Amino acid sequence: MEHSIPRHIRLTSHPGDAGRRAVPLHWGAPVAAERGPVVASPADPQRRNAIGSYSGAYAIYRALAVATRALARDHRPDLTDTAPAARIAARPQWAEATKIVSMDPWGHLVGEVFAEHLRAGIDARPTIAITKARLATPELRPLLAEGRLRADGQVLLDSGETRVTKAAIDPVWYLPGVATRFGVSEPDLRRTLFEETGGMFPELITRPDLDVLLPPIGGTTVYFFGEVERLAKPGTVIACRVHDECNGSDVFGSDICTCRPYLIHGIEVCVDTAQQGGVGIIVYNRKEGRALGEVTKFLVYNARKRQPGGDTVDSYFRRTECVAGVQDMRFQELMPDVFHWLGVRRIDRWVSMSNVKRDALEAQGINVVEQLAIPDRLVPLDAAVEIEAKKASGYFSPSGTPDPGELRRTKGRALGE
Repeated sequence: MEHSIPRHIRLTSHPGDAGRRAVPLHWGAPVAAERGPVVASPADPQRRNAIGSYSGAYAIYRALAVATRALARDHRPDLTDTAPAARIAARPQWAEATKIVSMDPWGHLVGEVFAEHLRAGIDARPTIAITKARLATPELRPLLAEGRLRADGQVLLDSGETRVTKAAIDPVWYLPGVATRFGVSEPDLRRTLFEETGGMFPELITRPDLDVLLPPIGGTTVYFFGEVERLAKPGTVIACRVHDECNGSDVFGSDICTCRPYLIHGIEVCVDTAQQGGVGIIVYNRKEGRALGEVTKFLVYNARKRQPGGDTVDSYFRRTECVAGVQDMRFQELMPDVFHWLGVRRIDRWVSMSNVKRDALEAQGINVVEQLAIPDRLVPLDAAVEIEAKKASGYFSPSGTPDPGELRRTKGRALGE
């Protein structure tokens, strides 16, 4: 079907009539009716109250679909039967503007709480979707055979599959709150975002009336083991791993890092916790290569292995910084938002060695009761340098920071000595 694309261009860099007709949006308001929906649809330019576009990193593909006439530019999603498969109701944190600054807490309830806006023709769309599924994780089958895990027919099946609820979350940034979280001024944040993206969003500097940005970056998937509704009950034991994407390890099993083994360990702990009446949570963030990207990541791999003396503990982070200019760009300061969305104030079993992640949680008032390191048996041989370098930099280790002799022995093993 041939779809026409208007030849005139409507600039969005200044409010004009659009600014006067934009749907009111009051971030942190206690109820949905007062807060208002996030409207970022190109098909509804007059009532937009946010910078950017829906779909996060996939917004460009939507534009390509429109350009190739595969998608009508005025298409609006039919939300019939798309309601969340599990209930995550409003929590007190939703009403604190500085608690949740990188996602829309009402994003999964658009069809319900903003139904009146939809009936009025406003093109508001969900930025969160919640469904149910089964996960087939091969590494769980040996654990069943060994008796480390048991099938219960609810959380873990005889086949080794797990039943989960999962939520997909697109990023929605409340710019005043993001600036506060990082300790920078909002004008500096907006100007830098504008300049460092090649001027992609002029509204960042010309539309101070727009507080919300939908950045074109990867989002988050949250996997729940056990009944999600238990999260609202005081005393529920919660296990969690926050895992930042590593495609090479997570999907293809690369042995240069501990990512998939640690992810599997997190799933094991989550299953065990859910079977005891608690809830297990895996938070999977799209932040490939410490958010430096996969190209940079592979360049660093080459640099580490080709340097004089080969891959070493003491140069692990330095080689990354030489290539990327910084060791890490994941900025865990925004990571706790998903826990505020869930109303979680305490994590009983925290499956992570990262001091940076733990510090970010505690800075947001989320208490970590027990921290669990990856078992030595799960660390691939080629990842020994990585794990020891992280311990030396301050990562949690039950045995403490390794001594210099151990670092030298680790280097020797990595070089095959």
